[in-house]
Amino acid sequence: MNLSSYIDHTILRADCSTEDLKRLCAEAMQYHFPAVCVPPFYVKTAASLLADAPAKVATVIGFPMGYAATAAKVEEIKRAVDDGVDEIDVCVNICAIKSGNWNHVRNDIDSVTTAGRLKNKIVKIILETGLLEEPEIRQLCDICLEIEPDFVKTSTGFNGDGATVQVVTLLRQLVGDRLKIKASGGIRTKEDALRLIQAGAQRIGTSAGVRIVSEL
Repeated sequence: MNLSSYIDHTILRADCSTEDLKRLCAEAMQYHFPAVCVPPFYVKTAASLLADAPAKVATVIGFPMGYAATAAKVEEIKRAVDDGVDEIDVCVNICAIKSGNWNHVRNDIDSVTTAGRLKNKIVKIILETGLLEEPEIRQLCDICLEIEPDFVKTSTGFNGDGATVQVVTLLRQLVGDRLKIKASGGIRTKEDALRLIQAGAQRIGTSAGVRIVSEL
């Protein structure tokens, strides 16, 4: 297994610097990671650094809480596209979910997915499963199956539990082969990554990508 090909090499700390970003991009090229995931502030710089490399630039939208207005998320996507982004990871609105406002949840997911799809960008919907009950996860997956973003993603890594084998297994059962799964949050070792891939994840979001592939 080429473990490097699964990893979204990630830096989303609030205090990450331009030097951190340069190191991230250099590591992505050295280890052949398919993408880096960076704060919106750094998309343009990352796109420039990786202009001649196969690695894609991903960023996060409505991160990490997800409760921004839908229109604000769409504007974030437009700006990221202008800055050169390839993939967008968008947080769902947990407040709306916990309030039972599923019409808002569906509209939010539909709007951000459409905004990305219109520009031919990969869209990943971050479910933040560590804050959800199983019936909520099931309903979210039903909505995503209807709207068809490219991925459902387990978590931000900032709220509640991160990725677990149990959650990835559940997501695979719910979405089948119709949507891809990105596991993210708390993935630190080769064993963590392999277990999640075996459970059904096609991408691994982690800031420990170099450590993981160096363990091989």
